[in-house]
Amino acid sequence: MVQGATAAGSPPPLLRMRGIDKSFPGVHALRTIDLDLKRGEVLALLGENGAGKSTLIKTLGGAHQPDAGKITIDGQPLVIRNPHDAQQAGIGIIYQEFNLVPAMTVRENLFLRPGSHRLGFIRAAEERQQAEQVFNRIGVQIDPDALCRNLSVAQQQVVEIAKALLLDARILLMDEPSATLTLKEVNKLFAIVHELRSQGIGIIYISHRLDEIFELADRVMVLRDGEHVGTEPIDQLTRDSMIEMMVGRTLSKEFPTRSVEIGEDRLIVKNLARGTAVRDVSFSVRRGEVLGLTGLVGAGRTETARLIFGADRKDSGTIQLDGNSINPQHPRQAIASGICLLTEDRKNQGLVLGQSVRENFGLPNLERFTRVGLLQQNKERSSFLGYVQSLQIKVTGSEQLAATLSGGNQQKVVLAKWLERNAEIIIFDEPTRGIDVGAKYEIYLLINKLAAEGKSILMISSELPEILGMSDRIVVMHDGRVSGEIEDVAAATQQQIMRLAIGGAA
Repeated sequence: MVQGATAAGSPPPLLRMRGIDKSFPGVHALRTIDLDLKRGEVLALLGENGAGKSTLIKTLGGAHQPDAGKITIDGQPLVIRNPHDAQQAGIGIIYQEFNLVPAMTVRENLFLRPGSHRLGFIRAAEERQQAEQVFNRIGVQIDPDALCRNLSVAQQQVVEIAKALLLDARILLMDEPSATLTLKEVNKLFAIVHELRSQGIGIIYISHRLDEIFELADRVMVLRDGEHVGTEPIDQLTRDSMIEMMVGRTLSKEFPTRSVEIGEDRLIVKNLARGTAVRDVSFSVRRGEVLGLTGLVGAGRTETARLIFGADRKDSGTIQLDGNSINPQHPRQAIASGICLLTEDRKNQGLVLGQSVRENFGLPNLERFTRVGLLQQNKERSSFLGYVQSLQIKVTGSEQLAATLSGGNQQKVVLAKWLERNAEIIIFDEPTRGIDVGAKYEIYLLINKLAAEGKSILMISSELPEILGMSDRIVVMHDGRVSGEIEDVAAATQQQIMRLAIGGAA
């Protein structure tokens, strides 16, 4: 047999990983993982948080060294000792956190690497031409002389892709590339992925959004607890079978059922307004109800939540809670009234990542755990551990840093601190963004449990299946206004919501 050829005589896959094993102190992160990637293929890499996806990607990118296993590209053995080796082999990685210098131009970022300048001289005109060529290759227009800090998130992502292509990348690894993009930007990303695939580039695509997987992937590879569960063609998978592979158990439904007697109006918002972001918004949330609030990015959903929470000042309108008028001028006043907000950006706005989970839990509850000016850490710890049990928060202990938790467990810590405040109106802004499917189900169960206890839930989400699967009623916003309300959620469709979201009639 010719070296590198398969038994059938066909050429070897673009990338082959065999028996990849990696351990860290106390954690066996990867257990003899096998992976094949073909030319011009999109391979979706799925798994819950902690399944080993990031470790596998970092091993291929040279950030980690495998303890065992072999890697070949085009049938040739490859040893990847560092990120430079990976780049030299034609492997490009687009991480969620971009590696750009904001104060430098697009062109300068593209060519900010050793060996890109001849004899120490910068060839600006030639670099500009190459930059335009690579942007044309993927069908976008970006000014090479624009400062990166002035670019949108989607444009910065394109610059990262262009950097990899300028290094002759044949393999692209994309880690949650759509997480912070608008719907229009996501569609553009899809077009870029399709174009790169048509050029023979192999793409490993990581996403928690299953709709994207069906849109883009040729095959799906699933990891669970560091092991390779299986790889299947996309046309042989359903949404339910994909979820079952990831979580290792059958979920009878992606969204748990809830049977709650919905009571009287508790939160009533009338004619709420702030500039052009929120214009004459009115709705109510009832006892035991999950009210879904949706719309396209920029519709005014989060801005409305911030007005209710006192994070921004309203220009006009009224807010009533349990029949009493309130006018929160600051989050402290909203919290004192029993309103809490779990922000969309939990890492920057919901948690202090450098502090322990106990300290994060205690921050809005210090008066409960303070006596004569002294913090009673034992009381604070005991209270927090009670929520660890009731919310099933996976932590090694109360002193674990918040930054080291998975997205789902970070969300639970944020929820725990608000429940300790006896919050009655709970606003979830994108509650499952960046959270794997198994942890999503746990968050859904918690939302249902809170509603069953008589709490009133306002759930903001861009994911239409989530809105339809979790809401008792749905309010849709467009251009700062309420464009429609859906009472019969069981009969509603995603198309109906989208018509309202773009300003049309249901």
